[in-house]
Amino acid sequence: MGIQSVVVYSEADAHSLPVHLADEAICIGPANSRDSYLNIPAIISAALISGAQAIHPGYGFLSENADFSEVCKEHGLVFIGPPPEVLARFHDKSATRAAMKRAGLPVIPGSEGPVKTASEALRIAEEIGYPVMLKARSGGGGRGMRKAESAKDLQRLWEQARAEAKASFGDDGIYLERNLEGVRHIEAQILVDDTGEGICMGERECSIQRRNQKMLEEAPSISINEELRRRIKRYAVDAAKRFGYRGVGTFEFLVDAAGDPYFIEVNARIQVEHTVTEAVTGIDLVKEQIALAAGEPLSFSEEQIYVNGHAIECRINAEDPDNSFAPSTGTLTTWLPPAGPGIRLDTHCFQGYEVPPFYDSLLAKVIAWGRNRPEAVARMQRALDEFTVVGVTTNIDAHKKILASELFKTGQVTTHLIDTVGIEALTA
Repeated sequence: MGIQSVVVYSEADAHSLPVHLADEAICIGPANSRDSYLNIPAIISAALISGAQAIHPGYGFLSENADFSEVCKEHGLVFIGPPPEVLARFHDKSATRAAMKRAGLPVIPGSEGPVKTASEALRIAEEIGYPVMLKARSGGGGRGMRKAESAKDLQRLWEQARAEAKASFGDDGIYLERNLEGVRHIEAQILVDDTGEGICMGERECSIQRRNQKMLEEAPSISINEELRRRIKRYAVDAAKRFGYRGVGTFEFLVDAAGDPYFIEVNARIQVEHTVTEAVTGIDLVKEQIALAAGEPLSFSEEQIYVNGHAIECRINAEDPDNSFAPSTGTLTTWLPPAGPGIRLDTHCFQGYEVPPFYDSLLAKVIAWGRNRPEAVARMQRALDEFTVVGVTTNIDAHKKILASELFKTGQVTTHLIDTVGIEALTA
């Protein structure tokens, strides 16, 4: 697009690939995210010093923070994302849930808003029935989320969820939902321009998760039929227009065994797994996101979107699946990523890179495209076989086992399958 880039980084990320690739790089503080990636004055100062015109907030940290978007606006900077009033509307996921319920979208039974105390949480949990999910109202990526099977569990997990939410998003607000078993996670990718014209670029299947964090995503989903696909798309686009959404975003749903969808949240940002949508549509979503933030209209209509083939993304994390997915740190003494037809790799790593202990354990995203799902799976299996990482423990072997399982091949995975039976059991 001909746009020069300035990257901000913490001291822990001084030697990461984005710092090397950017036109300019500015350190904004020490490793602790509160002092760097959540430090709004430091980020704004870096933007003003460098002469930047816009800020892209990435996937996490301040990407859905209305205050940050407002401060950008006050300093003449374009926030590449929804405007402050839209972010404020969707920031509180419990309030969003209530608004969508009023708008006629099906939602999971739960609290009417954030829960202030553990005793209030216990009362609500008794009303809606166990098991329940504790969710961060400002959350995403599974952060601040806990499953409570009983009142004893809830009391034990309450402070854990609040502390993680506070550390990840600067907000310890928690709400409750009944936990639905045997569900699939389906999300709809939407784009809305400044005129209010909105489209959906299809859905993604994100059911393979561990501890409520996604491991593998696909587009399109093979677990839903065309009628449900159209229904979810219409729910997403109509709600986005009704509530004044702007930019790129994702409406997320759970689908139960009966095929009934339930709205769960809006992610008012680009998603980690946006890559599979790009792979099957040929449309660069980040490019569209930047154009929409610049006030340009949508460059295509929904009728012009053609889903071609099938795409899978595997998130390669520095973690030990045999040890409850515990994070792994160290220096990448060997880093040999895959390539070849239909393979894309998004990463900040390189040989010699030191994996820090401070942030999310994601090392790379491997995306495989094929003319159909079997070809995409075969290409991904070959890519994972090629991917060689020495220096930290990764989940590459876990992905291989998932891809080889009959449940995955037949599209019968659910969100809690790995946490319930374990990866080894999938291939038994």
